[in-house]
Amino acid sequence: MNISDAQKRIEELSALLDKYSYQYYVLDDPEISDYEFDMLMQELKSLEEQFPELILPTSPTQRVGGMALNKFEKVTHAVQMASLQDVFSFEQVENFVQKCRDELGSVEFSVEPKIDGLSVSLEYENGIFTRGSTRGDGFVGEDVTANLRTIRSILLKIENAPEFLEVRGEVYMPRDSFFSLVEQQELKGEAPFKNPRNAAAGSLRQKDSKITAKRRLDIFIFNVQQITGREYETHTQSLDDLKAMGFRTLPSYRICTEAAEIRAEIDRIGDERAEFGFDIDGVVIKVNRLSQRDVMGATSKTPKWAVAYKYPPEEKETKLLDIEVNVGRTGAITPVAVFEPILLAGTNVSRAVLHNQDFIDEKDIRIGDIIVVRKAGEIIPEVLRSVSHEENSAKFSLPSVCPVCGTPSVRDDGESVLRCPNVSCPAQLLKNMIHFASRNAMNIDGLGEANMKLLVESGLVKSPADLYILKKEQLTELERFGEKSAENLINAIEASKKNEADRLVFALGIRNIGQKAATLLCERFGGVEAILNAEKEEISAIEGFGDVMAESVYNALREPHTIELISRLRDYGVNMTYSKKSTGDDRFSGLTFVLTGTLPTMKRDEAKKLIESFGGKVSGSVSKKTSFVVAGDEAGSKLVKAQELGIEILTEAELIERTK
Repeated sequence: MNISDAQKRIEELSALLDKYSYQYYVLDDPEISDYEFDMLMQELKSLEEQFPELILPTSPTQRVGGMALNKFEKVTHAVQMASLQDVFSFEQVENFVQKCRDELGSVEFSVEPKIDGLSVSLEYENGIFTRGSTRGDGFVGEDVTANLRTIRSILLKIENAPEFLEVRGEVYMPRDSFFSLVEQQELKGEAPFKNPRNAAAGSLRQKDSKITAKRRLDIFIFNVQQITGREYETHTQSLDDLKAMGFRTLPSYRICTEAAEIRAEIDRIGDERAEFGFDIDGVVIKVNRLSQRDVMGATSKTPKWAVAYKYPPEEKETKLLDIEVNVGRTGAITPVAVFEPILLAGTNVSRAVLHNQDFIDEKDIRIGDIIVVRKAGEIIPEVLRSVSHEENSAKFSLPSVCPVCGTPSVRDDGESVLRCPNVSCPAQLLKNMIHFASRNAMNIDGLGEANMKLLVESGLVKSPADLYILKKEQLTELERFGEKSAENLINAIEASKKNEADRLVFALGIRNIGQKAATLLCERFGGVEAILNAEKEEISAIEGFGDVMAESVYNALREPHTIELISRLRDYGVNMTYSKKSTGDDRFSGLTFVLTGTLPTMKRDEAKKLIESFGGKVSGSVSKKTSFVVAGDEAGSKLVKAQELGIEILTEAELIERTK
């Protein structure tokens, strides 16, 4: 296929995929199957691989996320992204309505559900999405364009668009995405997000947009901030126009003129919110006519022409049937309340975490009690208090031994958590293994949760060290592995032996020791062997450490199972040393590099470390300040922009040559 035919087909495929994405993500009315959509996407990717010069920033393939950013650039909002005044009773709503009437006379209001998410701005120039930013303090936010591109319902281009358009929307995490994410976090032994709003905010600010893409965020557009070439008389007129342009606007917005109508709409939304697949935390009441808004004006923080009515959290009584005890990755023994099912915020709830023994003692919670439960942040069930005890009920105490393996439980000084100290405990094994192989630890490609669970349940792996004696023949006998996937996993495990020692230290899962602390340890001692022989005082002297962290390291590395694990890993050839990252050569000082595409031999992290070792800086976006763009296969819009700006393009080989 020549380049002319390829361009024509790419345009056809892009138009089709945009159409089908709009039907699926905005209208929720798909015309074709997922398989048919995937086949079209695969054809487009294949053509763009053959003709990378034809890749556009608006291509449907550019939504998967790219290279990690070092930081988010600041964005000054031309129009303030103001917050709203909250009200908590209908009496306050009536007062607001009367105040508007006193000042404006006849007035109508737009009444809309308040989506519980993160407010963002989207900017379009001649119909092309050019920049997206967070609200920040209302005046200055952060540029999160790359992450917003991964949200499928955000339009990358608009047909029949105004010359310039800035809209405001609310990014949120659908409930099903949230529950799936929390399940993954708990399996990995990570602290789960408390509610979808926090999860959305954390996901949108990921420095690696590929992670954001996996979080399945969504958006509703609810306001026009700026527009060139069009004028509106009312807010609802602007929403109608946005909807006509293809934006995913609020699920409902109704015009009301009387306080009684507003109350009825608040009640209706409140009754129906349980049926939504997303969280709302209130209702927004706004003066609809834009000229009247100008008359009312605003304070330095909030407009005077709008308020947000917040729903009170729903609380219900139920009977506590039992207290179950679970064991997590770090050995934490966690009590869970099991109670008679109740309907809270639209879902049936029958379980809630009781945290620890101190929490149970403070609230004097006993099996058989009548308890009060609510949903914290409208999503996570929590026990507020005990209302009454059954006759002859007994105080509840957590077991003195692990409920899974029978090892005596321990409670460290200064901690409220009871733990099982046996890392070979079956309850901890899978979660520890997942952590060991994770991206920020040993980074073993192809060893995600599903494959790791299969290895553990099959009995092939009972310790991280067992990974390094796996045979291809053992894997191919398992359901999920074919010849190629088994070979790839064996190669990935072998490659992980060459990791720097700080990855291994983090992979050991020592309590209180994260990635940064693991690196600090290795920078101070040079590798695992020296850390094993270090005294507590030497460890606590590291800047950024303290007695608690030093004690965690010292004690963990003296436990027999840890010593045995490290010994086995050493015998199997896993690297135990740490190389200083700086070469002492600053030949790249003052130069900024951008990496794009897939490099022939190096991963992006490796290329980044190489550049930084010579004093260079790696950026996630191309600008006039960029010195070089290092391009590999499937280089996309960054390569195109670099060519437009006349920035020098390097291959991987040319980059390596400059370091010799």
